[in-house]
Amino acid sequence: MFVGQTLPERLEERGVTRRAFMSFCGVMAATLALPASYRTAIAEALMNVRRPVLIWREFQDCAGNSESILRSPHPDVAQLVLETLAWNYHELIMAGAGEQAEAMSTQAVRDLKGEYIAVIEGAIPTGEGFCTIGGRSALDLVREVAGNAKATLAVGACAWDGGLVALGPTGGQGVQDVVPGASVVNLGGCPHNPANTVAVLVHYLTFGEMPALDQYNRPLFAYGDLIHDQCERRAYFDAGLFVEEWGDEGHRNGYCLYKMGCKGPSATFNCPNVRWNDGTSWPVEAGHNCIACASHEFWTNASPFYEALPNVEGFGADVSAQTVGLTVLGGVAALTAAHAVGKGVQGAAARRSLAAANRAPAAAPADTADPKQKETTGDENQD
Repeated sequence: MFVGQTLPERLEERGVTRRAFMSFCGVMAATLALPASYRTAIAEALMNVRRPVLIWREFQDCAGNSESILRSPHPDVAQLVLETLAWNYHELIMAGAGEQAEAMSTQAVRDLKGEYIAVIEGAIPTGEGFCTIGGRSALDLVREVAGNAKATLAVGACAWDGGLVALGPTGGQGVQDVVPGASVVNLGGCPHNPANTVAVLVHYLTFGEMPALDQYNRPLFAYGDLIHDQCERRAYFDAGLFVEEWGDEGHRNGYCLYKMGCKGPSATFNCPNVRWNDGTSWPVEAGHNCIACASHEFWTNASPFYEALPNVEGFGADVSAQTVGLTVLGGVAALTAAHAVGKGVQGAAARRSLAAANRAPAAAPADTADPKQKETTGDENQD
């Protein structure tokens, strides 16, 4: 695949302009939370990098993370960047099969120990007899591949902490649990966001190392901020404008989904910024609540998904969401709510809500005791 060709030659062959390539590098710099000036460094690194080998192993999963990476934003350029890596093994997309395909993976591990990048998708069954490939158990394979890699990306919730699989009979666990000595970068999400995964690979190709990580070994650029603080509906929360039931007027007007169980106030991810399908939308914009899918053990900690978090602070420093909008205190408070919407809400959805905000009921005083937030995701007290 493009053996001997440079990235500029491949760009020209595909009809990708220099402008489009530099635009992609700028997006990668922004995704990585780097200054815009770094796009030049990224471009130079991608054009001159020696092709590292990548081995993608898939175990107990739904294949959603492979599907996600195949739908990377900026597809022409992202595809070329991914092709800058020598994909020696990825069962979903490779042409080889059977013993020949397995031999490629085994040879790469043997000949390039400590030099290649491993990507693991899916949980690792620890129970005997579950998930064998080529006569070898998933546990044996992941210890070989991840244990000898320079770095391992655990893509998706299942590869990170076992995900939904961990609740089943196979004893599914995450990569870092079964290969404790491996250098693992966890890219949580159900599925992972391809923009972040490509950005991690670009960071590695540019700087020769993985980006800064949080306490869960997730990239800080993607998991360092609360979804609540990035959400375009945040000002509706502060103004006490909530969806009360699916399909009501508030839902049609794009009001806050907190009461419908949105976990944004306790979950961290850059989903509101990078979005999905080439930046088209994300679940909250589409009208569904966040279920904290990028948080630790979210299938357990964030469930039930449609139950509201208790005592989430908003509307200043001392008013919980439950009290907002319950008691009318008069015109001054109503104008304050309107001001919060007018100042905080951005985009067309916000502009449509200004008139509604003027009619919003006012907030009641909060209890003076410090609100105690429910531990729903494992992220709220640490991210």
